[in-house]
Amino acid sequence: MPTVRPYWKGYIKLALVSCPIALYTASSSGERVAFRQINKKTGNRLRQQLIDDVTREPVEAAEKGRGYEYAKNSYLLIEDEEIESIEVESNHMIEIDSFVPRSEIDERYLDSPYYIGPNDPVGQEAFAVIREAMRDKDMVALGRVVLAKRERVIMLQPWDKGLLGTTLRYPYEVRDSKDYFYDIPDVKIAPDMLTLAEHILKSKETTFDPSKFVDRYEQAVIQLLEKKQEGAPAPKAAAFVAPTNVVSLMDALRRSIAEDESAGGAPKKTAGAQAQKGKKRVAGQGELLLPIAGRKGEVKSETKPAAQPEAKPAAQPATRRKSG
Repeated sequence: MPTVRPYWKGYIKLALVSCPIALYTASSSGERVAFRQINKKTGNRLRQQLIDDVTREPVEAAEKGRGYEYAKNSYLLIEDEEIESIEVESNHMIEIDSFVPRSEIDERYLDSPYYIGPNDPVGQEAFAVIREAMRDKDMVALGRVVLAKRERVIMLQPWDKGLLGTTLRYPYEVRDSKDYFYDIPDVKIAPDMLTLAEHILKSKETTFDPSKFVDRYEQAVIQLLEKKQEGAPAPKAAAFVAPTNVVSLMDALRRSIAEDESAGGAPKKTAGAQAQKGKKRVAGQGELLLPIAGRKGEVKSETKPAAQPEAKPAAQPATRRKSG
């Protein structure tokens, strides 16, 4: 397996038990297609340059600093050494403060995931003790850690042979839903209509399988790049057609089920169907599977390459940026 560099190294502590740990980022965006800013006239890559806001003169990297604006256009200069001199215990240690039921963690507070494992063979036993003590309870641990010069609350839970740490947002970072839902009226739904909707939901019930997640936009970008490299013209975007207004919601629900039945959907017996006394039982709606490849190598252009002038170098294949 490739060597992965830790994002943070320190200790985890539960009461008087502690052990050295390493924290690794559990997610990555490095596989996405990346674009560079270029000069359209020359085709050369552009570089951003720091400009003094008053003199409009370029500023060298060595002269770049940070400052706190305490008044309009008045800044308090802060040196990197001064920031680094700030010492709190969570700079080097995740101390478990409390345990709470996982079900009580509001999903809106979840931020970034990290894998946590022992960083020294000497501490593996202590790490295992902390991990297994948590596994036996349906609880998660809450601690604090300084990441990117900011102290974060981190939720810890057993994950395979290690721990999964998820940083949590502070209350002031989570917006109140009332600011967005205040004008949604209370609607009384007819029982028959709700029964039909629940039948559709039941027919689409499945297990969570992230391997089926495909970024269709990313795949379309890759196809576009491949066609451009082959000299084919880029396709024009089709005009978006908004869904037609539903005149009768009840009829729309019924047609949704009927169309699936005519398409060969397997009927499913549900409580909602049983509730429709004197009515014909309808079939469930099957799962729609999109035949879109999940990896770049499976996406192939059907357009033949156009003849390229000999003076131009051959273009390199479109690839995703690999994570380091």
